Amino acid sequence: MADEKEISLKEKRIRKITQLYYSNPEIQKALFEFSKNREVVPRYFEGFGKRPDSWQYPSDMFELVKKGATSFHCSQELWDNPLNLSNNQSQEQINSMRIGWDFLIDIDCPWIEGSKYAAIAIINVLKKFNINSISVKFSGSKGFHILIPSKSFPKEIGGEETKNLFPELPRKLINYLKFETRKELEKIIPKDFLESILKNSEVKRGVQCNSCNGIAEEYLYLELFCDKCKIGEERRIPFKDKIEIKCPNCSKPYRIKKSIPFYFCKNCNIDSMKKPSNFSTTIMADLFEVMGLDLILVSPRHLFRMPYSLHEKTALSSIVIDKEKLKDFDLKDANPINVKIKNFMPENIKEGEAKEFVIRALDWNSENNKKKDEKKSEKRNFKEVEIKDVSENNFPPCIKKILLGINDGKKRGLFALINFFKMINLEDEEIEKKIYSWNEKNNPKLSESYLKSQISWALKNKKIMPPNCKEFYQAIGVCIPDEICNKIKNPINYVIIKNSNSQKPKSKIQRKKI
Repeated sequence: MADEKEISLKEKRIRKITQLYYSNPEIQKALFEFSKNREVVPRYFEGFGKRPDSWQYPSDMFELVKKGATSFHCSQELWDNPLNLSNNQSQEQINSMRIGWDFLIDIDCPWIEGSKYAAIAIINVLKKFNINSISVKFSGSKGFHILIPSKSFPKEIGGEETKNLFPELPRKLINYLKFETRKELEKIIPKDFLESILKNSEVKRGVQCNSCNGIAEEYLYLELFCDKCKIGEERRIPFKDKIEIKCPNCSKPYRIKKSIPFYFCKNCNIDSMKKPSNFSTTIMADLFEVMGLDLILVSPRHLFRMPYSLHEKTALSSIVIDKEKLKDFDLKDANPINVKIKNFMPENIKEGEAKEFVIRALDWNSENNKKKDEKKSEKRNFKEVEIKDVSENNFPPCIKKILLGINDGKKRGLFALINFFKMINLEDEEIEKKIYSWNEKNNPKLSESYLKSQISWALKNKKIMPPNCKEFYQAIGVCIPDEICNKIKNPINYVIIKNSNSQKPKSKIQRKKI
């Protein structure tokens, strides 16, 4: 009931001023001028009006106000004729109708002061790229909208028309802008403001990744061992996860032989175990998370509040602000009674001035994606070992010894065999055939029900390496090392080396001329 009363009070407050406010010819003109070539949608406090829509005359807007419209929203995309838009059109049809798009940065922070610092930092970054056609407006609540007009961007990028690169290109620009803005925010944000936020909020703090300036996640590298089954494995788990990892063979908890904390950056796919120099030693807080800052990503036919539209929750106007005076902005400036009209679209736009910014953003995104792809490739190469010859002649002595049949440690032997066969990419049917054939040689044999359950569990789950050498295989009496064994730590490496040696071209014997 309290919520309903609050909503009704807000609605009553804004409806009290809508007709008076929107009847102002200057407000009507400002809204109408900005609406040209844009999709325009009214909001009737409780929901949006029909789409698509556009205005032919300034009075069209006021007619909607008379019907109950409280605010107006428009597209950042520019259209030849917005009324021709529909949800059933192909991408090719949409591209043919789009004549351009403005780059809109939607800053949303729980505190108006936080949004102000973020906006100033973003403008500073854009200016470093010699972009001067920048306009700013108040969102009407706690944020700001920064706009770079369509004309500021080159007409073509990589042989494609820029107008057709929506929303992919603006998303890449936003990602790069967030990367650069983090560094700028650290310079300009007052320490007392940051400390006051940190005291009153639970935010992520940690070691900073020097590649992206983001906060790295803390993980644990674990070496686990089951004293009963004499098997072990390695795991990497988030530091905060308090999980008990059990032996897949006997279901008893593993003993932790080694536990090493390390840092991992999800953005860059880099960890401190491989590249410790990439991580700072200072404990940092992620400014974007501290401030609740969200640079909202664009999407097709994305709408934003029009300049000088009212805001339902605050009854304030989305006024245009001089970017040089942004730090002096006060909520009182957005009082609908005191609004002074300014053009939201920058004047004297220099065409193509954002070209350097676009190039740098595309390079950064390309390099960032390349790192991620390389990391994925590393993981894929590790899991999917390419082994052409999987004959038993290339098996290590320990696996050959197990395959002859063993009296003691049969369950541990089974665990090693299944994971060994999976890692060398044997077909499921072949694995089952080999396991059942091996069990016939054991004395006494493992029960068929146990074999089925272990094979079924292993084949359904992801591949894991067989246990490492020495301790495990010595414990069940099958470790008979040869010269290759002295160079490896895991039976899989043995097969890889044997395959590698067999694929080397044989050196030709040169006959002496007589």
